[in-house]
Amino acid sequence: MKCGEITVKELEDQEVAYVSFKGDYMGNPEVFAKLFEKLCGWAGPKGLINQDTKFRSAYYDDPQVTPPQDLRLDICMSINSEVQVDGEIIKALMPGGKHVVMNAELDGPQEYGPAWMKVVDYIKANNLEIDATRPSYELYLNCPDEHPEKHHILDVCMAVK
Repeated sequence: MKCGEITVKELEDQEVAYVSFKGDYMGNPEVFAKLFEKLCGWAGPKGLINQDTKFRSAYYDDPQVTPPQDLRLDICMSINSEVQVDGEIIKALMPGGKHVVMNAELDGPQEYGPAWMKVVDYIKANNLEIDATRPSYELYLNCPDEHPEKHHILDVCMAVK
């Protein structure tokens, strides 16, 4: 795992299309694969995926205190406001605001938890407070299948007050 500098940034609101999941996603890359497949299966034929499309996972609960069966997750992609959704695909404005942001290059899914813990440690060390009223995100900066070493490059973004 390679982690960059951790900073506090204002993220912009983002119009997204997304699919939701409730349940135990921890250490379960198959959940993410199925959700991405569903979202991209909807967006691909509509021509909505291009080089400017941004993908993210939005998390609403603290896995340290929320029972696994109650964890909530949205897999999102950026869209413009004219896009119409249907079926299981939902459209929303994902809130931005103040976030602690860390860029990371992970060797695989097993390193996501430790990356998040680095952000949590930074928040504690800097006397910041997590804002549980807004989701925290993983903003994906590459497709691991296209990376020569299958690395996951992303920004870990935790909402703070």
